[in-house]
Amino acid sequence: MNVKIISAIIIFGLITIIPTVYGQLTLGSEAIQELTEVRINSNGEISVKHIVKATNSGSTLSLFDNAIIPDQNLFGENEIGTEIQLGIINDGLGNKSIFILPSKYNVIIEYSLPNASLNDNLFSTVFSYNEKFSIIFDESIELIFVNNNAIFFGDKKGISINGGGDAEIKFYENKSKIIKEASWEENKFDVEIITDSEIQFFNFNQPEKSISFQINDENNFVVITMSEELLGGPYVVMLDDEKIKYTKFIQEDNKISLNFKPESTGEITIIGTTVIPEFSMFIPLIMGFMIIVTVPLMRKFSLH
Repeated sequence: MNVKIISAIIIFGLITIIPTVYGQLTLGSEAIQELTEVRINSNGEISVKHIVKATNSGSTLSLFDNAIIPDQNLFGENEIGTEIQLGIINDGLGNKSIFILPSKYNVIIEYSLPNASLNDNLFSTVFSYNEKFSIIFDESIELIFVNNNAIFFGDKKGISINGGGDAEIKFYENKSKIIKEASWEENKFDVEIITDSEIQFFNFNQPEKSISFQINDENNFVVITMSEELLGGPYVVMLDDEKIKYTKFIQEDNKISLNFKPESTGEITIIGTTVIPEFSMFIPLIMGFMIIVTVPLMRKFSLH
């Protein structure tokens, strides 16, 4: 008899005799995973890959919420490329898991999740899993929000959710970048603002150690990136006269990014504790040099 048919009979027989425990059906032991990886592309399409360690006994693999898998005849493959039939366990409440027969090779299982929803240029999705998993993003995605905290990708393209749990992920379909220039005497600095809000009346106030601008939309992310030489922290972010929460992300080249999400329109003011000097840093050095040179000369030519 075909090995696949025998496997299917064994799996079906086991599933029919195992009772429900706490709302979930389980067979054998819990699957031990070498890798649990989620991938998201720039269109919001999501796929999942599990690599389950070889075992001498059957095991059950928990799936992500809303996993899209067929009701029957699900197949995976082992690490040498042989196709393996898998058993689908459904508790009747929408919770699904997979039973894996004993295998002397690691088993690879892949499936899809519903696409991230797109609302006003922002993709959004929530992942929920009880074990450590990683999320890998398309190369074109440079900025994401994890539970509303901004993360910029450099040469890395993923994050790890250690210990499992829930992760709300958001990213722009088309990132809107605004470049403003902050000037003080001969010094000029670019200030980058990423947001879907309209920005007006940008101003850098050197004496007050602050940057301010008007936002005309509410509940939109605002991410501002600047040199710490221009405006150093710690920072206070104000919406009109009210202090609002922000998160800070340290970039390369002495740059920082501040992320916040104003709940209403108004004037944003970012106040720092240090600011670019009011005069050139070379002036004190020149003055000191002149004093060193002048004092001995004055002593040499002093009147008697």
